[in-house]
Amino acid sequence: MWRLPGARAALRVIRTALEKLSPAEAQSQTAAGAMERAVVRCVPSEPKLSLSFALADGSHKNMQRDQSEPLGRVLSRIATNALKGHAKAAAAKKSRKSRPNASGGAACSGPGPEPAVACEPVVKLYYREEAVAEDVLNVDAWQDGAVLQIGDVKYKVERNPPAFTELQLPRYIMAGFPVCPKLSLEFGDPASSLFRWYKEAKPGAAEPEVGVPSSLSSSSPSSSWTETEVEERVYTPSNADIGLRLKLHCTPGDGQRFGPSRELESVCVVEAGPGTCTFDHRHLYTKKVTEDALIRTVSYNILADTYAQTEFSRTVLYPYCAPYALELDYRQNLIQKELTGYNADVICLQEVDRAVFSDSLVPALEAFGLEGVFRIKQHEGLATFYRKSKFSLLSQHDISFYEALESDPLHKELLEKLVLYPSAQEKVLQRSSVLQVSVLQSTKDSSKRICVANTHLYWHPKDGVSLCRPGWSAVAGSQLTASSASRVYAILPPQPPE
Repeated sequence: MWRLPGARAALRVIRTALEKLSPAEAQSQTAAGAMERAVVRCVPSEPKLSLSFALADGSHKNMQRDQSEPLGRVLSRIATNALKGHAKAAAAKKSRKSRPNASGGAACSGPGPEPAVACEPVVKLYYREEAVAEDVLNVDAWQDGAVLQIGDVKYKVERNPPAFTELQLPRYIMAGFPVCPKLSLEFGDPASSLFRWYKEAKPGAAEPEVGVPSSLSSSSPSSSWTETEVEERVYTPSNADIGLRLKLHCTPGDGQRFGPSRELESVCVVEAGPGTCTFDHRHLYTKKVTEDALIRTVSYNILADTYAQTEFSRTVLYPYCAPYALELDYRQNLIQKELTGYNADVICLQEVDRAVFSDSLVPALEAFGLEGVFRIKQHEGLATFYRKSKFSLLSQHDISFYEALESDPLHKELLEKLVLYPSAQEKVLQRSSVLQVSVLQSTKDSSKRICVANTHLYWHPKDGVSLCRPGWSAVAGSQLTASSASRVYAILPPQPPE
């Protein structure tokens, strides 16, 4: 995506300066010529467009109109809404002052002692300094950069600006573990968006330093916020943050422009982590991403939450685990930290809940340069992630074992053998096992490709010895050096680097 050199840094400075303005200064700058915003969302696949703007009386209008409707009808509706807003403001002002002829704003003089009556404001839409004809359809009229005029107020039209459709912080935050917000963007890109982290000031602490935006310094009567030095999507709290809440200020972008900013606070305070984890030692071997000629792969069965939260799991499979350790919010922190610490190029995961994939793994691994694909099996599924700087997804093939067995001529002989054993045949054909195959192409050399196979085969202790591990993955390459293992510690060197 094309970007202006230094655009993010420059816009950060501008945004910080604007946030420091007092309300009076902001109003002064607006009066000096800055236009209000009118945001239009117009998607070809949807029959309606939305129009959002603030009227002079302070009320906010959100309108839904047919894309095929003539512009004149919308302008007429806006004029009516503006008149109603004006009348409300005038009535409120008159009520407060308790005296006759007290109506706010411009008014048309009426005969006799009656109060002044507001006129319906002139509403026009201009594009390139020319009025847009009222018979032009909405889909064509509301162009980016157009100007909407309502009485004396002008609005700059922003069509499909970057916007967050979803933004959420995890419910469980631990010191030493990366915090990555779940977010969904429309018309934007997380890599082009701006992030700024704040932490709650400790009780009795000094007032926030000069320069912290007033909108963030006291969002509620009982809390104030201090700015951290982190301006990335991921924030790793330290032990000094324990007992404090976090706040994230983010501005969606697309590489050329920015949309409306949003803020969100964590619902919980930062808690102490579990101390040294087993994977902390393994991370000593994987501090950096491998060179282009090498591929580091990781494969894990991460235990689907649907299986972890059963009585059998709590009492038989994992009786040594404290109840909190089996909770999904807690386990997700450990899973994210362990996987990101391996700096892997390819990650194959089994027993992945759909919600865990979209709400936890995708945002966390995306922030570290990985992109993923998912294949649901039944209650859970398979996920394969690959490093975007090294690979692009050429094709994806999801194979159901029982469907392939019944329909693919290659397996005819095996199927004929199974017919001789009805009980075994029934068991096999009832299984929901799938194979997730991803063909990746090198971003450096398009002639180099690898095929990544990820599967989760059925296993049960009563079925005897399994011929293959429950979670399995393989990497095959063309002119690429590849390593694979069904558990990451199998590919580690015997001694840590100096």
